[in-house]
Amino acid sequence: MPWKNETGEEERRRFASASIVSGVNFSALCRAHGISRKTGYKWRPQRWAKKWRRRLLAWRRRRPSWGGQPLHDWLRRQWPRTRCPAVRTLERWLTQAGAVRQVRRRAKAGPPEPRPGRILGVRPNDVWTVDFKGPMRMSNGGRIEPLTVFDLASRYGLAVRPLAAKDCICTGQVLVELFQRYGLPRAIQVDNGPPFGGGGARGLSKLSVEWVRLGIHVQFGRPACPQDNAEHERWHRTLEQDLRLFPLRIGESTTARIERLLKIYNTERSHRSLNRLVPAQVYHPSRRRYQSKSPRRYPARWSTITLNAKGDAWWAGRQRRFGRAYARQCLGLCPLEPGQWEVFLDHLLLGTIVATDRSDLRPVQLHSAHPTTAAAVQSGEGKPSPAPLP
Repeated sequence: MPWKNETGEEERRRFASASIVSGVNFSALCRAHGISRKTGYKWRPQRWAKKWRRRLLAWRRRRPSWGGQPLHDWLRRQWPRTRCPAVRTLERWLTQAGAVRQVRRRAKAGPPEPRPGRILGVRPNDVWTVDFKGPMRMSNGGRIEPLTVFDLASRYGLAVRPLAAKDCICTGQVLVELFQRYGLPRAIQVDNGPPFGGGGARGLSKLSVEWVRLGIHVQFGRPACPQDNAEHERWHRTLEQDLRLFPLRIGESTTARIERLLKIYNTERSHRSLNRLVPAQVYHPSRRRYQSKSPRRYPARWSTITLNAKGDAWWAGRQRRFGRAYARQCLGLCPLEPGQWEVFLDHLLLGTIVATDRSDLRPVQLHSAHPTTAAAVQSGEGKPSPAPLP
């Protein structure tokens, strides 16, 4: 090794200048100067660490629910040409400042088993998840129970709306506004309770019947299985933390505050599942535009039946009940065999009806496809084609 012609102070200054350059490997830099990593950390300028620590704590006060990784991504975006401390360093500084507490990490559960007939959220607008959040406490002491709408693939929050009532009318108005603004998704994922699920065939309610008429596939989670909608539940946790921890601005209404926090979540908070991108960088509106529903045209050889306001109709000499969710709807009857018909709402098979039955509609299973439907659709004999998907 050649003799060095410079003093220790000069070597230390050269190392300090090189250590603040962005993109330099710290271990390789220590080897190039002939020192250990422990000595290198001692020689590194303390002003560099103090500056980043000051930036970190300032942004933590502005984003009090963020951890080390989202803050690291945000600082890198703000100062892209300067080397940012590692995530574990930021987390250590937050712990030393008392801003966070150490939480024992739970073992991550594996992905849920794929269920047949369900659309997966691979691209934006493949699946929207819709749910009502339970009571959320705000920083001013108030409580809200909002309707939340979430794009599964991009983690983009579409809406957080406190409603006057959890009914089909108020919920439907919010979804129509979103359809007009963002277009139609391929599928909407909901739970089985009202106003999304009902007691009729396929478990549909009056609200979800309207979505089917728009060509949207409605898929339900299993009863008492919140893990089927795990991404949405995790978003609920983040929303509750933001509403509880973010400071309330003077004169700011609840609606304005929710919109501000939703914008921060969509445009500033990065996600591991998105390769450290923010949801706004991934999401884009759907190409399927919203249009008002037009009467469905069934094949000529089919019979049609229009239900009354109670979801009943007189057919084959007997009053038949189809379900209040289908009130005022025109249903198509496809002849299956003598005395037996399949009942369709647009392209969706609801069940079968038999002339000699004293009972009402024989509904298909809620979470499985009817075996005759697939064969009949493949044969192409008079079945209505499904709504076009992008």
